[in-house]
Amino acid sequence: KQDLDLALEIKNSHLYVLLSSLPALPLASRSKTSSSFTESLPVLSLHIIVSREIAVSLGGNYGDPVCHYSYSCLTYKQHSELCWISNLRIEMHVQLALLALGAFSVTAQSPGCQLLGTAVMPSFSQEGQITLGGVFFLHGETGGKENQFTVKPTSMDCQGVNFREFRLAQTMIFAIEEINNRTDILPGVTLGYKIYDTCASVTFSVRSAMALMNSYEEMRSDTLCSRSAAIKAIIGESSSTNTIAIATSVGPFHIPVPPRYLCVFELQEKYSNFFRTIPSDYYQSRALAQLVKHFGWTWVGAVRSDNDYGNSGMATFVEAANQEGICIEYSVKFHRTEPEKLLKVIDTIERGTAKVVVAFLTVLEMYYFLEQLTLQNITGFQMVGTEAWITGSHLATPSSYRILGGSIGFAVTGAKISDNAFLKDFWETAFQCSLSKEDNSRYTKPCTGSESLTELKNQYTDTSEIRITNNVYKSVHATAYSLHNQLECTPHKGCAKNLNIEPWQVLDALKKVNFTLRTGERVFFDGNGDPAAKYEVVNWQLGPNGAVEFKAVGYYDATLPPGQQFVMSPVDMAWAGGQKQKPTSVCSESCPSGTRKAVRRGKPVCCYDCVPCAEGEISNKTDSNDCIPCDLEYWSNEKRDRCVLKTVEFLSFEEVMGIVLVIFSLFGTCLTVLVAVVFLAHKNTPIVRANNSELSFLLLFSLTLCFLCSLTFIGRPSQWSCMLRHTAFGVTFVLCISCVLGKTIVVLMAFRATLPGSNVMKWFGPPQQRLTVLAFTLIQVLICVLWLTLSPPFPNKNMKYYKDKVILECDVGSAVGFWAVLGYIGLLSLMCFVLAFLARKLPDNFNEAKFITFSMLIFCAVWITFIPAYVSSPGKFTVAVEIFAILASSFGLLFCIFVPKCYIILLKPELNSRKSLRGNMSARVLKS
Repeated sequence: KQDLDLALEIKNSHLYVLLSSLPALPLASRSKTSSSFTESLPVLSLHIIVSREIAVSLGGNYGDPVCHYSYSCLTYKQHSELCWISNLRIEMHVQLALLALGAFSVTAQSPGCQLLGTAVMPSFSQEGQITLGGVFFLHGETGGKENQFTVKPTSMDCQGVNFREFRLAQTMIFAIEEINNRTDILPGVTLGYKIYDTCASVTFSVRSAMALMNSYEEMRSDTLCSRSAAIKAIIGESSSTNTIAIATSVGPFHIPVPPRYLCVFELQEKYSNFFRTIPSDYYQSRALAQLVKHFGWTWVGAVRSDNDYGNSGMATFVEAANQEGICIEYSVKFHRTEPEKLLKVIDTIERGTAKVVVAFLTVLEMYYFLEQLTLQNITGFQMVGTEAWITGSHLATPSSYRILGGSIGFAVTGAKISDNAFLKDFWETAFQCSLSKEDNSRYTKPCTGSESLTELKNQYTDTSEIRITNNVYKSVHATAYSLHNQLECTPHKGCAKNLNIEPWQVLDALKKVNFTLRTGERVFFDGNGDPAAKYEVVNWQLGPNGAVEFKAVGYYDATLPPGQQFVMSPVDMAWAGGQKQKPTSVCSESCPSGTRKAVRRGKPVCCYDCVPCAEGEISNKTDSNDCIPCDLEYWSNEKRDRCVLKTVEFLSFEEVMGIVLVIFSLFGTCLTVLVAVVFLAHKNTPIVRANNSELSFLLLFSLTLCFLCSLTFIGRPSQWSCMLRHTAFGVTFVLCISCVLGKTIVVLMAFRATLPGSNVMKWFGPPQQRLTVLAFTLIQVLICVLWLTLSPPFPNKNMKYYKDKVILECDVGSAVGFWAVLGYIGLLSLMCFVLAFLARKLPDNFNEAKFITFSMLIFCAVWITFIPAYVSSPGKFTVAVEIFAILASSFGLLFCIFVPKCYIILLKPELNSRKSLRGNMSARVLKS
């Protein structure tokens, strides 16, 4: 009683199973091991169309939830929103209630099992030992009033013959008849068919699926309603939504559904009974992104059908486009029953800046879309289409070519298949005449009987583009081969197994099918129930006779390795509006090499500014996202498109500074040699002998070496030149300063030796002088040897001072060794300066102390200023400072010590006498 009350309450809530449209809901028997009566009852598996309110209220209103279901809703013809409840599982007390309700509807005296509702007759049928089902929308629309689902729905009429679908239905008939006439496929087995017209309606599609499962007999002789399905497979619909409804209805009974034109890739995940002979939209969507990228279009618009086909396909395309660097300016959708949305879509396209539009539309939506584009005279857009409409011959007219001319897209591969007979409705629609004398005919002109099919030109007779026709052909053959394998048939011998097989067995066999058609095309399914993804790239072009042709300009084959899947043929193409020039569709122009893209704030990544690369960075291709930094030894050129070797800088003999320094060095050398020649020519004169000629010649020799060693600092540094220049400099300068120091000591000792009782000169004679110079020099030699042994100087590429230059210099290696050499020279110079300063009041004619003082003063001044200049000067200027210090100190010594003597020797020879030197010395002694 409670169950019956609950059932009546559900009935009063307007929960109506559409019995008038859905014949005889089948019961799937399920027995359990328990002996309980309730456990042995069958479980009712329903697919019910209700309103959203009913669907939402089915669970949780009566204590524990009694229903476990899932539902999805759709808008039907803009008026009523229907909900599709799938996998509705009702517990035992609700089963009893619904069965009780069924008892009220069926007369108790009715014998056996009777169908509820009116039986639906197929449009085409032929008996056979095994029957295949087919659903096609042979008519394009339904007539009559809208069903509100509050009362028993009235029957609806179908209007407008769809020539293409009619041709597809005839293709199925042709394929079945061909198989029946063959002996290598299902020998001895006759295939039959039942083909229903869905009128492009979801309701009619479900009704057709139910009718195919239950057959159309009004009465059954048996007393049980449960039996095997009347058909073994259903060749599915073109529409995604309709095929989902069919797959949902027959899914619990494991009836395979190989649709001939459906691409929505999520279906295999939801419906294990779903197969297709056309590739999944997953591949097409990604291939479309590659196609758009191939032509350099990075700024596109997107239009899609507001159904499963358009929404799922466009979602994959958007994802793939983002991976390819393509930006979507807008993505809009509409349904053919929503003219307001269509007008908004047209307005969005017209206001957009993208010149390329990707149209993921069904052929019906494309028809309305094209109609609005034509009415509003919107041209100049490059259309990129899908296989649903790109080869639609009814769209390709001379008037539409102005809008869609040059369209490019993917089409499934085709084949050559013949057509079959026709129907009365087809004849009337094709020739726009009436075969009936009734007044309710759509056409008033009567048919004469002289109409000729040879002169008929429509989608039925057009065999130039039969790509989808080929898929119907493949679907039938795939089902036949699965039956052939399941029944273990062999040619000319028949089939080994009984013909009473279940649909689920056909489903399992269909997963393993692998065969080759007579056309040479191989047919098989992967783990997802998909065939190999192969497309032709089709371009709308005008033929020689002015008719629109779908010219194949390339192909896409997903079975090929990555990078080789998409291939364009070297053929001429037509573009938007039939133009020969490829259009451009970018948000920003390409950034040339030497620049990078900087995305504008708040804009997609395809909208950017071109920013020049920074110094030391390059971009060697267009549209670079980032600039590439050059390697350490390279630098960017002026155009910032190539890394070039940095300029290597060192003090060379060819540049002006190097030439000037070489001239001064050679001039100093020559001048020193000239002084030595003068001294050598006058070596017996008093002034030469009085100033220790041996030390003078040794000093002149060391000065010559000092001038020459400056040349080792000029030129490209090498391992040997780096070691030579610093050690030669250190040793020669110590030799020079040691000689000056020896001359200073000689002057001091000579003056003291003239005093009464002094015997100092015997302790500082020539042997002691030579030993002193040798000792001081050996110390410097020892320092240099240690320096070269422990951490010698080496050539180094200095990149710290300049970004665009490499300074090739000699690294000192050990800073301690370098400053030890300089420090030792400075120490000797200081000692020499102090001693010379102490001897500054000795007699003029007999004294060099004053000149030595000046020379040491210059020497110390030069090298004191050298230190900060050396440390702060970059690059080759460091070497120039060091050479300048060598030359300046050498010239100071040469001029201060030897020029006065040369002046006397050459210009004042009368002063170069013993008498003159002694006289002045005696006068100076007495004066002191």
